[in-house]
Amino acid sequence: MNSAKLIGIVLIVAGTLGLLYGGFSYTKDTTAVKLGPIELSVKEKETFNVPVWAGVGAIVIGGLLLLVGGKKG
Repeated sequence: MNSAKLIGIVLIVAGTLGLLYGGFSYTKDTTAVKLGPIELSVKEKETFNVPVWAGVGAIVIGGLLLLVGGKKG
């Protein structure tokens, strides 16, 4: 399997997951106040929404890479 087909498969899987879940969230630690030995940190929950066009685009580009990735000129 060449690299174009592997990238195509990864793009199809990522695009499908993006369409199914619509986004993902993660926790970000930030330092709010640091006063000598005392440090206050805040955990913020960030959400990243994956646009529908990005998921569809990844699936289409991945499919094209699978189709033309195996052909030799």
